[in-house]
Amino acid sequence: MVTVIKVANSVHRIFNYNENKVKEGVAACIRAENYPLEAEEMNLKMKLNFLLKRMELNENVKRNSLHISLNFDPSETDLSVEKLIEISKVYMQKLGFGDQPYLVYQHHDAGHPHLHVVTTNIKADSSRIDLHHLGIRMSEPARKAIEKEFGLVVAEAQKKQKNQLKPVSVVKALYGKSQTKMAIQNVLEVVLNQYQYTSIPELNTVLKQYNVMAERGSENSKVYQHNGLLYRILDAGGNPIGVPIKASLFQNSPTLKTLEGKFKENEVKRMPHKTRVKNAIDMFLTGNKATLQDLIKALEKQGIYVALRQSDTGLIYGITYVDHQTKCVFNGSTLGKQYSAKAIQERCQQKTVTEQKLPPHSAQKPIGLQPPANAVEAETKAHSNALQIAAPFKEIENILDVLLQPEQTSNYLPYHLKRKRKRRKRNNLNNNQ
Repeated sequence: MVTVIKVANSVHRIFNYNENKVKEGVAACIRAENYPLEAEEMNLKMKLNFLLKRMELNENVKRNSLHISLNFDPSETDLSVEKLIEISKVYMQKLGFGDQPYLVYQHHDAGHPHLHVVTTNIKADSSRIDLHHLGIRMSEPARKAIEKEFGLVVAEAQKKQKNQLKPVSVVKALYGKSQTKMAIQNVLEVVLNQYQYTSIPELNTVLKQYNVMAERGSENSKVYQHNGLLYRILDAGGNPIGVPIKASLFQNSPTLKTLEGKFKENEVKRMPHKTRVKNAIDMFLTGNKATLQDLIKALEKQGIYVALRQSDTGLIYGITYVDHQTKCVFNGSTLGKQYSAKAIQERCQQKTVTEQKLPPHSAQKPIGLQPPANAVEAETKAHSNALQIAAPFKEIENILDVLLQPEQTSNYLPYHLKRKRKRRKRNNLNNNQ
């Protein structure tokens, strides 16, 4: 069993998300714990108001809402509703929320059985339950105990399968908006929470590998001017298709404001992992005669994806590295100047140039008055073939002109002779006077 706890400052969004799933027919509210009535006996307003009334007891607490998901292995399809309710009850008790009002929803919109729980941390006496490190302090011990008690697949095995994220199926996404939203949501849940990125372009470098893209729109659009964000699905050619969906409509609201908070956190988190990418590049290029494509393939074997940004003419002007092992994203310039797009191309190009032989004219020695014998022989041989090939004859003729050109000695006189000539001139002037 894998547990995920999300803390929010609005229960409305969490509640509406789950109830909208119920309306779509892909979820059901199976339990209302510590409510005055059973779940099936209450309408939407009654369910929500009971939580809101509890929160009003302590309005000083801003982050007062919890959205918890309990995820089971895909093979555990035999879990009955009664067993799921019992698991959720034991988990909430061990989490410290056994006496809190909470709603349990069973979802059927993914490839594995899972529950969603909506609750608050405001207690009946108006005090609050401490949420600091709730996952480590309370959730992890509860999860392990429940796995043993109910004979569930352990979290480590399930996480390994969950992390094997696959690109969105464009065909399935084209069926309608609900399928598109669901497909994007599945990608966002993994990428947004697991990868360390510091900008929208860096985030898109990861998302595009799964046929998803975040965009702000043009600078003149209302979305851009109001700091909005849209998510879209991409086709096989990387082109946006279908209807874009607002970030605010997704679970946990992955809006621009939310992402900007992650940008600052990720800047610090990814710092220790720079060395791995730099070392991987340096170790391959050192002593290797490699092209850029050779480098890309070598890094891919180590779990590092390389994304090149190119102009319409094919000019490479940017490079981004996605380390799927450490889940960190780096622009080339962030790692250092020698890892930028220009530097990497130069480092690879230098390796390529050293393999090639220099052209004949580059190896020739400067022409002097006494050329080496091999040069004269080459010129003589070329001259004998001049009657057959006209173009080489002109080239050889030019070389001979240079070879036979005399030194520029007409104006040269030893220094002491120059001085003597000047003295004679002065003596002649004195005699004339």
